[in-house]
Amino acid sequence: RDKIRQLCAEAVEHEFATVCVNSCWVPFCCDTLRQLQPDAAVMQPDATPHKVRVCTVVGFPLGQMAPAAKAFEAQSAAAQGASEVDMVLNVGWLKGGEYVLVYEDIKAVVEAVPKSVMVKVILEVCLLTAEEITDACVLAALAGASFVKTSTGFSTGGATADSVRLMKAAVGDRLQVKAAGGVRTLEDARQYTALGVTRIG
Repeated sequence: RDKIRQLCAEAVEHEFATVCVNSCWVPFCCDTLRQLQPDAAVMQPDATPHKVRVCTVVGFPLGQMAPAAKAFEAQSAAAQGASEVDMVLNVGWLKGGEYVLVYEDIKAVVEAVPKSVMVKVILEVCLLTAEEITDACVLAALAGASFVKTSTGFSTGGATADSVRLMKAAVGDRLQVKAAGGVRTLEDARQYTALGVTRIG
Protein backbone atom coordinates (compact mmCIF):
# COMPACT_ATOMS: atom_id res chain seq x y z
CA ARG A 1 0.00 0.00 0.00
CA ASP A 2 2.86 2.37 0.71
CA LYS A 3 4.15 1.95 -2.85
CA ILE A 4 0.71 2.59 -4.34
CA ARG A 5 0.25 5.62 -2.09
CA GLN A 6 3.64 6.92 -3.25
CA LEU A 7 2.61 6.35 -6.88
CA CYS A 8 -0.51 8.45 -6.35
CA ALA A 9 1.42 11.22 -4.60
CA GLU A 10 3.99 11.41 -7.40
CA ALA A 11 1.23 11.46 -10.02
CA VAL A 12 -0.44 14.41 -8.29
CA GLU A 13 2.87 16.23 -7.84
CA HIS A 14 3.78 15.93 -11.51
CA GLU A 15 0.21 16.30 -12.83
CA PHE A 16 0.12 12.98 -14.66
CA ALA A 17 -3.06 12.06 -16.51
CA THR A 18 -3.62 8.85 -14.55
CA VAL A 19 -2.24 6.27 -12.21
CA CYS A 20 -2.52 2.89 -13.94
CA VAL A 21 -2.94 -0.08 -11.61
CA ASN A 22 -4.28 -3.61 -11.56
CA SER A 23 -7.98 -3.72 -10.78
CA CYS A 24 -7.54 -4.87 -7.17
CA TRP A 25 -6.00 -1.46 -6.39
CA VAL A 26 -8.71 0.71 -7.96
CA PRO A 27 -10.70 1.42 -4.75
CA PHE A 28 -7.54 2.21 -2.77
CA CYS A 29 -6.24 4.54 -5.49
CA CYS A 30 -9.56 6.34 -5.73
CA ASP A 31 -9.63 6.88 -1.97
CA THR A 32 -6.00 8.00 -1.91
CA LEU A 33 -6.46 10.46 -4.77
CA ARG A 34 -9.58 11.91 -3.15
CA GLN A 35 -7.47 12.65 -0.07
CA LEU A 36 -4.64 14.11 -2.15
CA GLN A 37 -6.97 16.11 -4.42
CA PRO A 38 -9.82 17.33 -2.20
CA ASP A 39 -10.92 19.93 -4.76
CA ALA A 40 -11.09 17.51 -7.70
CA ALA A 41 -13.77 14.90 -8.37
CA VAL A 42 -12.00 11.62 -9.11
CA MET A 43 -14.76 10.44 -11.44
CA GLN A 44 -14.82 13.56 -13.66
CA PRO A 45 -12.39 13.33 -16.61
CA ASP A 46 -12.59 17.04 -17.49
CA ALA A 47 -12.41 18.46 -13.97
CA THR A 48 -10.47 21.64 -13.27
CA PRO A 49 -8.05 22.14 -11.60
CA HIS A 50 -5.99 19.28 -13.01
CA LYS A 51 -7.03 15.96 -11.58
CA VAL A 52 -5.18 12.66 -11.71
CA ARG A 53 -7.58 9.86 -12.64
CA VAL A 54 -7.48 6.12 -12.01
CA CYS A 55 -6.82 3.78 -14.93
CA THR A 56 -6.87 0.01 -14.74
CA VAL A 57 -5.79 -2.81 -17.04
CA VAL A 58 -8.04 -5.56 -18.37
CA GLY A 59 -6.91 -8.89 -19.81
CA PHE A 60 -3.38 -7.88 -18.91
CA PRO A 61 -0.79 -8.57 -20.18
CA LEU A 62 -1.62 -11.34 -22.69
CA GLY A 63 -5.16 -10.43 -23.77
CA GLN A 64 -6.18 -14.07 -24.08
CA MET A 65 -9.08 -14.02 -21.62
CA ALA A 66 -12.67 -14.57 -22.73
CA PRO A 67 -14.48 -11.37 -23.77
CA ALA A 68 -17.02 -11.85 -20.98
CA ALA A 69 -14.20 -11.99 -18.42
CA LYS A 70 -12.67 -8.79 -19.77
CA ALA A 71 -16.06 -7.09 -19.78
CA PHE A 72 -16.74 -8.10 -16.18
CA GLU A 73 -13.34 -6.87 -15.02
CA ALA A 74 -13.87 -3.55 -16.79
CA GLN A 75 -17.40 -3.13 -15.44
CA SER A 76 -16.29 -3.90 -11.90
CA ALA A 77 -13.36 -1.49 -12.05
CA ALA A 78 -15.52 1.30 -13.46
CA ALA A 79 -18.09 0.76 -10.71
CA GLN A 80 -15.29 1.11 -8.16
CA GLY A 81 -14.11 4.41 -9.62
CA ALA A 82 -11.79 3.74 -12.56
CA SER A 83 -12.09 6.48 -15.19
CA GLU A 84 -10.06 4.68 -17.85
CA VAL A 85 -9.63 1.05 -18.91
CA ASP A 86 -6.65 -0.28 -20.85
CA MET A 87 -7.61 -3.60 -22.43
CA VAL A 88 -5.19 -5.90 -24.23
CA LEU A 89 -6.12 -6.95 -27.75
CA ASN A 90 -6.41 -10.68 -28.44
CA VAL A 91 -3.29 -10.92 -30.63
CA GLY A 92 -3.92 -14.58 -31.46
CA TRP A 93 -7.33 -13.82 -32.92
CA LEU A 94 -5.96 -10.87 -34.89
CA LYS A 95 -3.07 -12.85 -36.36
CA GLY A 96 -5.47 -15.67 -37.21
CA GLY A 97 -7.71 -13.33 -39.18
CA GLU A 98 -10.57 -13.66 -36.68
CA TYR A 99 -11.56 -10.02 -37.12
CA VAL A 100 -15.16 -10.44 -35.97
CA LEU A 101 -13.94 -11.96 -32.70
CA VAL A 102 -11.43 -9.14 -32.21
CA TYR A 103 -14.15 -6.55 -32.81
CA GLU A 104 -16.58 -8.28 -30.45
CA ASP A 105 -13.88 -8.57 -27.77
CA ILE A 106 -13.25 -4.82 -27.83
CA LYS A 107 -16.94 -3.99 -28.13
CA ALA A 108 -17.74 -6.11 -25.06
CA VAL A 109 -15.43 -3.97 -22.94
CA VAL A 110 -16.61 -0.67 -24.44
CA GLU A 111 -20.24 -1.58 -23.75
CA ALA A 112 -19.49 -2.80 -20.22
CA VAL A 113 -18.50 0.64 -18.94
CA PRO A 114 -20.23 4.04 -18.88
CA LYS A 115 -19.59 6.32 -21.84
CA SER A 116 -17.56 8.60 -19.56
CA VAL A 117 -14.97 5.84 -19.10
CA MET A 118 -12.24 5.86 -21.76
CA VAL A 119 -11.26 2.51 -23.24
CA LYS A 120 -7.75 2.12 -24.64
CA VAL A 121 -6.89 -0.90 -26.77
CA ILE A 122 -3.32 -2.14 -26.30
CA LEU A 123 -2.09 -3.62 -29.58
CA GLU A 124 1.32 -5.06 -28.59
CA VAL A 125 2.85 -3.70 -31.80
CA CYS A 126 6.12 -5.62 -31.42
CA LEU A 127 4.18 -8.81 -32.28
CA LEU A 128 2.29 -7.38 -35.26
CA THR A 129 2.97 -6.70 -38.92
CA ALA A 130 2.26 -3.28 -40.39
CA GLU A 131 -0.97 -4.58 -41.89
CA GLU A 132 -2.05 -6.09 -38.56
CA ILE A 133 -1.38 -2.81 -36.75
CA THR A 134 -3.59 -0.99 -39.23
CA ASP A 135 -6.32 -3.64 -39.02
CA ALA A 136 -6.26 -3.54 -35.21
CA CYS A 137 -6.65 0.23 -35.21
CA VAL A 138 -9.59 0.10 -37.60
CA LEU A 139 -11.30 -2.57 -35.47
CA ALA A 140 -10.74 -0.54 -32.29
CA ALA A 141 -12.30 2.50 -33.93
CA LEU A 142 -15.29 0.54 -35.21
CA ALA A 143 -15.83 -0.98 -31.75
CA GLY A 144 -15.98 2.43 -30.09
CA ALA A 145 -12.66 2.63 -28.26
CA SER A 146 -11.21 6.03 -27.32
CA PHE A 147 -7.52 5.24 -27.75
CA VAL A 148 -5.14 2.79 -29.35
CA LYS A 149 -1.98 2.11 -27.35
CA THR A 150 1.25 0.59 -28.59
CA SER A 151 2.36 -1.83 -25.90
CA THR A 152 1.96 -3.47 -22.51
CA GLY A 153 5.64 -3.15 -21.64
CA PHE A 154 5.67 -6.89 -20.90
CA SER A 155 6.53 -8.23 -24.36
CA THR A 156 9.62 -8.10 -26.58
CA GLY A 157 9.43 -4.41 -27.42
CA GLY A 158 7.59 -1.15 -26.98
CA ALA A 159 6.61 1.87 -28.99
CA THR A 160 8.46 2.73 -32.20
CA ALA A 161 8.17 5.71 -34.49
CA ASP A 162 7.10 3.46 -37.36
CA SER A 163 4.32 1.79 -35.37
CA VAL A 164 3.03 5.14 -34.12
CA ARG A 165 2.96 6.52 -37.66
CA LEU A 166 0.92 3.51 -38.79
CA MET A 167 -1.49 3.88 -35.88
CA LYS A 168 -1.99 7.60 -36.43
CA ALA A 169 -2.53 7.08 -40.15
CA ALA A 170 -5.14 4.41 -39.44
CA VAL A 171 -7.17 6.30 -36.85
CA GLY A 172 -6.70 9.91 -37.95
CA ASP A 173 -8.65 12.13 -35.57
CA ARG A 174 -11.19 9.44 -34.67
CA LEU A 175 -9.12 7.97 -31.83
CA GLN A 176 -6.20 9.15 -29.76
CA VAL A 177 -2.85 7.34 -29.77
CA LYS A 178 -0.76 6.43 -26.73
CA ALA A 179 2.92 5.48 -26.96
CA ALA A 180 3.97 3.11 -24.20
CA GLY A 181 7.03 0.99 -23.52
CA GLY A 182 10.56 2.21 -24.16
CA VAL A 183 9.73 5.91 -23.85
CA ARG A 184 12.63 6.84 -21.58
CA THR A 185 13.85 10.34 -22.44
CA LEU A 186 12.49 13.81 -23.06
CA GLU A 187 13.63 13.46 -26.67
CA ASP A 188 11.58 10.25 -26.99
CA ALA A 189 8.52 12.04 -25.64
CA ARG A 190 9.00 14.97 -28.00
CA GLN A 191 9.41 12.63 -30.97
CA TYR A 192 6.14 10.85 -30.24
CA THR A 193 4.11 13.96 -29.54
CA ALA A 194 5.36 15.39 -32.84
CA LEU A 195 3.90 12.29 -34.51
CA GLY A 196 0.48 12.99 -33.00
CA VAL A 197 0.60 10.99 -29.77
CA THR A 198 -1.54 12.51 -27.01
CA ARG A 199 -0.49 10.26 -24.13
CA ILE A 200 2.89 8.82 -23.09
CA GLY A 201 3.32 5.85 -20.77
